[in-house]
Amino acid sequence: MTSADDKTGEGRKPARNAGRRELSAAARLYAVQALFQMEAAGQSSNRVRREFEDWRIGTEYEGETSPEADNALFARIIEDAVTWQSRIDQMTDRALVAKWPIDRIDPVLRALFRAAGAEMMTPATPPKVVITEYVRVAQAFFDTGREAKFVNAVLDHMAREARPEAF
Repeated sequence: MTSADDKTGEGRKPARNAGRRELSAAARLYAVQALFQMEAAGQSSNRVRREFEDWRIGTEYEGETSPEADNALFARIIEDAVTWQSRIDQMTDRALVAKWPIDRIDPVLRALFRAAGAEMMTPATPPKVVITEYVRVAQAFFDTGREAKFVNAVLDHMAREARPEAF
């Protein structure tokens, strides 16, 4: 696609034809954003989920269209993160050094760990895939590689606790 195609929209594939991996990656990124918003604004999961589904996922704003996402995966991550939050936070605490409990880490990382932990609580996605995908999410949010390495180490520890049979 040329830059002229980008400006006119011609030659662009419709978002609904996005590949499954891209839809899943977008769902994970949106889930982290939604979990962050829930905590920061004190909003319910239902309200935030509806807001994302109605106003953010695959919508046009100022001439730009946000990526489509796997809505079922997005909703499942949010629901499971809320359902399992206490257990996920405890797993995260055990994966962190003693002086840095989950309530002291960056709120974006906290949302990321909750989203990844939600996926680790069920056998739907292999833990190694969850780790890889959320390291990519961390790379999207942070400029340095330090956070991605940190996320990789914490999620590896969490996955070995949540799903030891996968290792």
